[in-house]
Amino acid sequence: MPKTFYSNGKLLLTGEYAILDGAKGLALPTKFGQSLSLSYTDSENFVWNSLDENYTVWFSAELSKKDLKAIYTSDQEVAYRLSHILSEAKKLNPLFEPSTKEVNTVDAKVTFPRDWGLGTSSTLINNIAEWAGVNPYKLLEATFGGSGYDIACAKHNTPIIYKRNGFSPNVEEVIFNPNYSDRLFFVYLNEKKNSRDAITSYRNLDFDKEKLINQINNITEKVLKCSTLAEFENLLNLHETILSQTLQIETIKNIRFADYPNTIKSLGAWGGDFVLVTGTMEDMEYFKNKGYSTILPYKKMILQKKSI
Repeated sequence: MPKTFYSNGKLLLTGEYAILDGAKGLALPTKFGQSLSLSYTDSENFVWNSLDENYTVWFSAELSKKDLKAIYTSDQEVAYRLSHILSEAKKLNPLFEPSTKEVNTVDAKVTFPRDWGLGTSSTLINNIAEWAGVNPYKLLEATFGGSGYDIACAKHNTPIIYKRNGFSPNVEEVIFNPNYSDRLFFVYLNEKKNSRDAITSYRNLDFDKEKLINQINNITEKVLKCSTLAEFENLLNLHETILSQTLQIETIKNIRFADYPNTIKSLGAWGGDFVLVTGTMEDMEYFKNKGYSTILPYKKMILQKKSI
């Protein structure tokens, strides 16, 4: 009988970088994600296929059930990373089924373009952790590292407040569907940012971490409570200013969109992936004219499956 797992993608509205040191972040699961489908039959090895949003196979490999290494693959580097993840899952649970059951084919399919930065890695980690019956935060730490907020988004169907706490983070489901959500848009910057490199750069900085955490926590709490777009914009602008000073990097608005009249907020690692912008649908022509054609309204991007 086939078995399927599914994990949500993610965006981090507040707390980027500081969330690594324990700041509270407002994280938003997306309507896009990744599935992992298993089929079973009698075979010595198993086949892995990774499919994009158009059902095109972009990576494939045949792996040994004995050592979880690739016998054949279309991409050695990707195969090595996959083998590493599966092997780490096996360490966490020696009864992990690739080598104990008759798994024949594994299909991993994302529902969004892989360069969007919505969590191709985190959704894969969470799906494999569910399959292996292991703690996804432990598997994340053993493979890609990071704060783990993306794993929490993978597992929750509504916005969350996330606070790092070892392998048992504090996750609080919240309502964040503001009455001005029709003025919120996500604009893709046409390039994917390597979050691991961004984390390394952040770790090398010298600054008052406790002060930064307190500032970000205060903003996160106020963002949840604010009832007007103007207040929301002021809070996001303050967040950008604080992080710009900490990271010693210009804000994305100052670098690329200095003449845009409304708010632009980086989401996650600065310099790539999506930004949140405020404005009207007509205002989005500004970004289209600059070559940024991937623009999603808040309600088309963010998952809101239940009331709390």
